[in-house]
Formats: sequence, C-alpha cells, structure tokens
Amino acid sequence: MQNYPSQQALIHEKLRSVFGFTSFRPNQESIVTSVLNKKDVFAVMPTGGGKSLCYQLPATIMQGTAIIISPLIALMKDQVDAALASGITAAYLNSSLSPKEMGGVLSSLENGEITILYIAPERFAMPQFIDTLKNIPVSFVAVDEAHCISEWGHDFRPDYLGLSSIKELFPSVPVAAFTATATLKVQGDIITRLNLHEPHSIRASFNRPNLFYQVERKTDSKKQLLEFIGRHPNESGIIYRTTRDAVMETSEFLKAHGVSALPYHAGLTTEERSRNQEAFSRDETPVIVATIAFGMGIDKSNVRFVVHADLPKNIEAYYQETGRAGRDGAPADCLLLYGRGDIPKIRYFIDQIQNDAERAIALEKLNQMSGYASHNVCRRRRLLAFFGESYEKDNCVSCDICCGGVEQTDITVDSQILMSAISRTGQRFGAGHIADIVTGADTKRVRELRHNELKTYGAGRHKDKIYWRELADELVAQEALRLEGGRYPIVTLTQKGNDILFGKRSISAIRKDKARPASRHGQTGGEYGAALFEKLRKLRRHLALSQQVPPYVIFSDKTLYEMCRSFPVSMNDMAKVSGVGEMKLRKYGQAFLDEITQHSNTQTERPDR
Repeated sequence: MQNYPSQQALIHEKLRSVFGFTSFRPNQESIVTSVLNKKDVFAVMPTGGGKSLCYQLPATIMQGTAIIISPLIALMKDQVDAALASGITAAYLNSSLSPKEMGGVLSSLENGEITILYIAPERFAMPQFIDTLKNIPVSFVAVDEAHCISEWGHDFRPDYLGLSSIKELFPSVPVAAFTATATLKVQGDIITRLNLHEPHSIRASFNRPNLFYQVERKTDSKKQLLEFIGRHPNESGIIYRTTRDAVMETSEFLKAHGVSALPYHAGLTTEERSRNQEAFSRDETPVIVATIAFGMGIDKSNVRFVVHADLPKNIEAYYQETGRAGRDGAPADCLLLYGRGDIPKIRYFIDQIQNDAERAIALEKLNQMSGYASHNVCRRRRLLAFFGESYEKDNCVSCDICCGGVEQTDITVDSQILMSAISRTGQRFGAGHIADIVTGADTKRVRELRHNELKTYGAGRHKDKIYWRELADELVAQEALRLEGGRYPIVTLTQKGNDILFGKRSISAIRKDKARPASRHGQTGGEYGAALFEKLRKLRRHLALSQQVPPYVIFSDKTLYEMCRSFPVSMNDMAKVSGVGEMKLRKYGQAFLDEITQHSNTQTERPDR
C-alpha cells in the first residue's frame, strides 16, 4: 500500500480525471480511504449523498473486481451505463440477461476485464458463482440497501441473510455496507449480521440543502397540481398517490390538460411498468404518476420535483421519496398536499393490523407525519429532528415556513370556542361536526342531536368552516387535541387542551403566506443562461438517444448549469467544469462547446464571465 500522502493524491487525481470533480461531498473521502486501506465500512448516507462514488472510485484504484450487491435490478443497467460513460469497465449479472449475455459477462469476469460487477443478493447464494469469485481477485464487496438484512429494518428481505457469509468466504476482503436510512438498532444489527470488523462508521447528515420543502392545504388537488407543474415546464418530476385508481385518474387528467405524464403502479403489467419507467428515465416523458411501488428502481439524478398528492404514512417514507429529487445536487422542489381526509384513509388500514404493538407504532408514525404537515414550524428542522439530528440555524432559507411571510398569532379565544363545543358534546364527535356547531350550520344531524341548542352553537360564525377545521388540525399538531377512533376519528381534549379551555394557559400559532421556491434562473445565469440550458438539454437528449442511455448519464443538470454560468470556450475550459471527466470530455466536450459557441453567436451581448 502506498504511503498516505501518495494515496490521497491518487484519490484526488481519480476524482478529477474519472468523475470530473475537484472536491468530495461530506464523508466521501474518509469512506474511500477506508476501503483502500482494506477496512470495513458502515455508512448511513441519505439519498443523493453521493454514495455510488464511495465504491466506484476505490474500484478504479484497487486491483481486481469490486462486487456491488443490490436488490434493485431495475437500476443496475443505469448504474453500469453511468460507470461506462466515465470510462470504468462495469457489468451486471441478473435475471434480465439472456444465457449468452450472462456467459459473456462471466467470461470477462474470469479474464479480469471487469472493474465493477453489480449482482443481486440471490446470486451470492449460488455455489457456482461463489466458486467463480474465489478464482478471481476480488478488491472489495459493497452491500447497497444494507438495511434489507435487518429484520428491524423497514424493508427486510430474507435473501439478504445469505450475505452474512461474505466475511467467512472472503476473510481478507473489505466489506462496505451502505444504507440511506437506519436507526441505531438497525445499524447494530447490520454490523452484526455482516460480521463487519471494527468498521469505519459514518452517519451522514440527513440534511438535503438543495431541496425546497413546502406543504399546501389540499383544496382542489387537480388544480393545485396543474399550477405547480406549470412552474416546472419540461422538468422531470414524480407525483405520488396512495392508490392505483388515484394514479390512473391523475395521469389521465394531466394528459387531458397538456401534461405528458405516465402511470406506474403494481396493477400494470411488467411490460407496461418497464416501458413507462424507461420513458421517464430517458426524459421521453417528464412526469410519472406513481404509487410508492415506484422510485427504488431508478437512479435518475435530474428529478426536479416530487409531489405527494396524498399524505404519506410516515416521515421515513416521505423523506426517502422526496430524496429522489435533486440527486445531482441542483435545486429541486418537494410539495406535499395535505388534506384532513387523508388521515382516516390511512387509519383504516392501520386498524387492520392484528398485532397491537405494530398497530400502535404505525399510529404513532402517522401522528408524526400529520404533525409535520399541519404544524407551522421549519420543515427542515422537523425532518432532521425525526432522525435525531438538530438544525441550529434560525432560518433554513429553503422551506415554505422560512421563506413565507409568517407571524405569530394568538389563537386562544378561538381555541376555547372550538374546545367548548367539543366538551359540551361529550367529546364524542369528529372535527367536521364540531365545525358545523361553532359556525351555526343548519344541518339535519345538528338538529337531531339538538346541538343547535348549545351555548357554543354559532359562536364561531364570524369565520368559515374551513378555518375551524384547520384550527382543529393545528390544535392536534400542538397536542391540545387528540384524534381517537378508527376510520372516522373523534376529537378529544388533552390535559393541555383543558388548561387552554379553562384559561390556565394561552396558545399561539404561526400563520403563513404561500411561499414560492427561489427562482432557478440564478443557477443558469439569468434568462440568457436559461435559454442556453434548454439548448444543452436538447443536445444531451439527442446524444443519449443515439447511445441508448438515460440523458443524466451524459451530464447531470448541475453540470449543464455550470456550463451556462462559466461559458467554456475551449476544451481546457470545459475540462474545468464540475462533472466533466476525461472520458466525457473526449466523448462529448466538443459537441457541447459547439452548441455554446453557436448560441453565443446568436446573442447581441455575451454574459459576464
């Protein structure tokens, strides 16, 4: 092994020449160094944290073949295409290959012609494949989605248990385990099951500063979706819905209104799902409408927005799904449409869980998700707190709370009106009926129950029913009210609520104006850059089509943004752009320079350099 300074110099040389970067993202360098020093690694890195570079870079330096184990067969080809585009000899072995293709990969493997090999965990259980590996130099093994090996993880897969034999079969080979999310309990389980020896452990920050988080009350979701997508013309985005019917209805609605969108859910045939995912991956359609079945099998880096048109069942799922936006590090927007009607739907399925402990955990996670959506505090601070991470800044500058006009408003009197109605009706009704009482609604149910005779009947008619429903949500989020029951929950008072009702304490809430994410024109150098960016995007797609790879494999959006800002005029200039390694410079550099030069000649004024 080379001495430390020489090793670090080599690492940085490969970072620049192969991947086109001049600096590492947080934690990447220490992980790469540990693998090169043949030390085991355990790393929790959020989606978009640059995990793939942590095993691709050492693979280009070490002798032999790096084995990458991943359950995501659908994205292996994209990962291999990306590696090949950077000049790394890579291949995959999975069930999608024909016997002839599989034989070709095995032959290349045995001849030492493959630097990185991607396989599914099931293949590691095949004795014949293990015999092949024992006859070649294996540089290291990386286990992706490592939480799948833990029964405490959110996506446990029995086929991962066979990976516990890696260290026994290859005792001198370092093993690196990666996951995007793992509690400390799951972390310990992964390290034990994989028999990692004193691993270099990393728990990276879960903060994704390039993501803008916003929550809107779900009023007219179709209209809200059209308005939001209209602010992202021609950009790639994912819209999540909870049911197959909602997926189909939404995708048809968008198409009817001129938005190119395709559906994705488990009810479609395998061919349809594959075709629609491929179209989205290759920028042939900008929008995919999907259930949570979509996302784990895609490595698309240029997703510019993610919309949750229904409330996710827990914060962990929400974080992972929003994490599919902005994986290239460029700005991206995450919108959650929150409607109180989402909660009973999720509660219905939670109530079907037979195990009391599991049901209680699911309910607690739903309450956390509802609190995130309904409580007006910094979205980023609340997300990070869920993962045990504190956020010290007063303003994150990238969520609707921090970027909107906000003011602290005393809501004690209105809360007492609402709570009085809840108390006087015996705490046996839902928020909708309570809102009818305080607004003085003349409904059959109110009359039948004689609730129109209550002292609080009509006490809140100075405001509409929507206001009182939203106030109930706010009080639930601040734990002054509690939701109880099944699909149609009732609202009851907590001790805090009783204290407010009887004047022992006051309560306030943050009221916010609708915030808009900052314009991305700053990323591309103003309108001039925005126009050039569209031309470079078209060129990228043309090259991708000719080579049958996803466009982001050519260059990421972030790299195109930098071209628009730095405006390279020579190959030397182009080599300085982040994301342009030596292989990509040779293959694509001149084409992009020509496009930039041609664009410059059509302008009356050059941008500032």
